Amino acid sequence: MFGISGGEAIIILIVALVVIGPERVPEYAQKFKEMVKAVRGYATGATADLKESLGPEFADLDWRKLDPRQYDPRVIVREALLEDDDPAPQHATPATVTPTVRRLARGERAPFDTEAT
Repeated sequence: MFGISGGEAIIILIVALVVIGPERVPEYAQKFKEMVKAVRGYATGATADLKESLGPEFADLDWRKLDPRQYDPRVIVREALLEDDDPAPQHATPATVTPTVRRLARGERAPFDTEAT
């Protein structure tokens, strides 16, 4: 949690005990407990407000699926390279036939589409 190992947490706890002093540790522990409860209450309230604002269609949304930390770029690239492309259609309709590319003759102007801009 927070990138702190067990040994580092123990050292921080010992330094805090020395700085705060053993007489005031229970007082600060109680304040910390109340702060954690308040933050948890705020988070729960914010979650409930968000669900209420988004509506019922987002109530069943699994947010863990959308976490970007779960995606490994190597896996995504590997899956993209290994998946089969869609097979070409057996019968080509005029809408699916791509025009052939040809070299323009000297002095010939390129076709211009006024609706393309």
